[in-house]
Amino acid sequence: MDLRPTCPCGSGQAYDACCGRLHRGAAHADTAEELMRSRYAAFAVGDAAYLWRTWHPRTRPDDLSLDTSTRTWTGLRVLGSAHEGGEDWVEFVASYDSPAGPGQQHERSRFERRGGRWVYVDGEPG
Repeated sequence: MDLRPTCPCGSGQAYDACCGRLHRGAAHADTAEELMRSRYAAFAVGDAAYLWRTWHPRTRPDDLSLDTSTRTWTGLRVLGSAHEGGEDWVEFVASYDSPAGPGQQHERSRFERRGGRWVYVDGEPG
């Protein structure tokens, strides 16, 4: 159990009551935005197994390893979400620190429901 005081996703809740419950499989994301937030938190805590499980099998890599020594995720800002043609999109900006200095990743991520659960399909840089 991670004893972080607050969840990295920015909800203000305790990690264990927020994304931690999704990471350990006690619950599943109810919305595409909740899945996106939990995936960001998984990057922040280094949970590659959760990222792999929540990635659409058609688009996920064969192997997923995270190098937490080169990037520390420091914040998430959700810019918006939309439902279009059976898919949901979430646009966000994720901030990080790296040896080269601070940076941001801006993405519009696409999600689908598969077997009753949300999965990440792919993303477009913002």
